Amino acid sequence: MSWLEALLLGIIQGLTEFLPISSTGHLYLGRHLVGLDEAGLFLDTMLHIGTLVAVFIYYKHEFVKMLRNPFSKLTYLLIVGTIPAVIVGLLFKDFFDEISKTGVTIGWEFLATGVFLYWAEAGKSGRRKMEDITYGDALFIGSFQAFAIFPAISRSGMTIVAGLWRKLDRETAAYFSFLISTPAIVGGIVLQLADVFSGQTENISAASLAVGAVSSAFFGYIAVAWMITYLKRHSLKVFAYYVWALGGLILFLQFTGVF
Repeated sequence: MSWLEALLLGIIQGLTEFLPISSTGHLYLGRHLVGLDEAGLFLDTMLHIGTLVAVFIYYKHEFVKMLRNPFSKLTYLLIVGTIPAVIVGLLFKDFFDEISKTGVTIGWEFLATGVFLYWAEAGKSGRRKMEDITYGDALFIGSFQAFAIFPAISRSGMTIVAGLWRKLDRETAAYFSFLISTPAIVGGIVLQLADVFSGQTENISAASLAVGAVSSAFFGYIAVAWMITYLKRHSLKVFAYYVWALGGLILFLQFTGVF
């Protein structure tokens, strides 16, 4: 694997992890393009570590506060919001691993993501801020995050949608969406590392892995900052149109036997 291919996958992972268009779905397509359909686990892990670093850097003040006061309300909100994804992930791990490998459902999942993104814009915008988020809100948003275990259901998209439905203002919905993603990303990395250490890995140079991780972190940070600013005044509908077009293209290619 060349460093250029690793760079491409790092850019894909960094941008699509935080744009509401599904990083897993896009990474599956990207790996398919560079011939890593069956052997990219360690690379995936490094790419996710990159996006985790991006979130930690962007939210450094929040995480420092939580380290100084680990029993804060924000800590409990993240714990409550993570519970649904943990339960679903543990109960149905084998099922989701299988559909992630085949990619047979990703076209339909992109279409479903678009429906939720478009639907979220049908109601009036809320005005609730971070200090107004309740444990019920966190559980509701976390339940939507659990749907993102499907490969091409966007985690950021689903949690932003859930936040909007709980009448958070647009900026806060995106802000909390990315913050609550950190335990899920950490959990995914831990599960991937367990497989890596069991021998399910591939032969990719350290330079390529480093390029992938750094590019993922860099573009992930840009995506977080841009998305929070974008949602202050703009709609999610443009992302709905994009994933609908991509999902439709994938289904057409699958139907014709090209993909």
